[in-house]
Amino acid sequence: MRYRTLGKTGLEVSEIGLGGEWLERHDTGEVKEVIDTCEKEGINILDCWMSEPNVRSNIGLALEGRRDRWIIQGHIGSTWQNGQYVKTRELEKVKPAFEDLLTRMRTDYIDLGMIHFVDEPEEFAKVTGGEFMDYVRQLKDGGKIRHIGISTHNPEVAKLAALQGEIEMILFSINPAFDMMPAVRDIDQYFADTYDEGLGGIAPIREELYKICEQQNVGITVMKGYAGGRLFDAKTSPFGAALTPVQCLHYALTRPAVASVLAGYDTPEHVYAATAYETATDEEKDYASVLAAAPRHAFSTGQCTYCGHCAPCPKKIDIAMVNKLYDLATMQEEVSGTVRAHYQDLSANAADCIGCKSCEGRCPFHVPVAERMERTRELFG
Repeated sequence: MRYRTLGKTGLEVSEIGLGGEWLERHDTGEVKEVIDTCEKEGINILDCWMSEPNVRSNIGLALEGRRDRWIIQGHIGSTWQNGQYVKTRELEKVKPAFEDLLTRMRTDYIDLGMIHFVDEPEEFAKVTGGEFMDYVRQLKDGGKIRHIGISTHNPEVAKLAALQGEIEMILFSINPAFDMMPAVRDIDQYFADTYDEGLGGIAPIREELYKICEQQNVGITVMKGYAGGRLFDAKTSPFGAALTPVQCLHYALTRPAVASVLAGYDTPEHVYAATAYETATDEEKDYASVLAAAPRHAFSTGQCTYCGHCAPCPKKIDIAMVNKLYDLATMQEEVSGTVRAHYQDLSANAADCIGCKSCEGRCPFHVPVAERMERTRELFG
């Protein structure tokens, strides 16, 4: 495993990390197995943005006795209310949620205290200019967080964060599809004719962001490096060509200021598929040739990456999971029995959707959730 310095934090992080999101659906033993495998492979950084109590406790149990070997990204503003994840800036909810994170993770500090999920410039100004930021400063002054970070999908917000001064690192979504999604509306202008290791085909605002982060020594950890697995299948890839985990990782790791890609793992095999990057050949890492030969150069907007920011749902639907099962089902000619069984096991599903569309306002990728819920209901019956 190779390690990189995470910007001005000075922390040495493994270039392959653990995004804890999918650990929510696993029991204590399975979570420990994944984390044990990560540690064996040299991974030393994990992100826990999730507020669900069990997953926090399971991660904490897995880390017990070896806390000092791990760098933890913990989120401030991710809360658990009435059995659901809720992003909030209300300090009466934020403070106990962060204390809960410390307790369940069995630690008295978080290495990277992340200002959770800011995707609008107006929200960034409000968060960093008010009592929420004062609380973050108090946490750092009191040693409960060691460094201040922020998570965002919006390059405009990320740029503001990189120039803010106090924010030392950014959790940002990076993959070829997101990077090459331009500001223009003409579909024929979406992507460059050729792709190489440079930044020639990348949307200018994202290219500028990476350069600013490098100039300001603001490190980047990467989320959505696989685009929710969509890039692994030519049928779902916006390029019409499949990439491998190694190629996706190489793409993200060749962006300026990037220190680590935090991938989600369900099993030890998923960990090995990612850490194979460390011994991959140049040919195995070559994403450029795949993209250059791709049959189409257009990004399909409105595609779910299962990030979970659509929550909370008033009907307590796990929207990300419903969307994932729908996508899995439609990748085959017939709905498989396994996918159908997983769908039927959900305590609430697409049939419970009331079409309020509150989720759509929170989605950073503009997914037409209500429409997808209707299609899912029709598909599964």
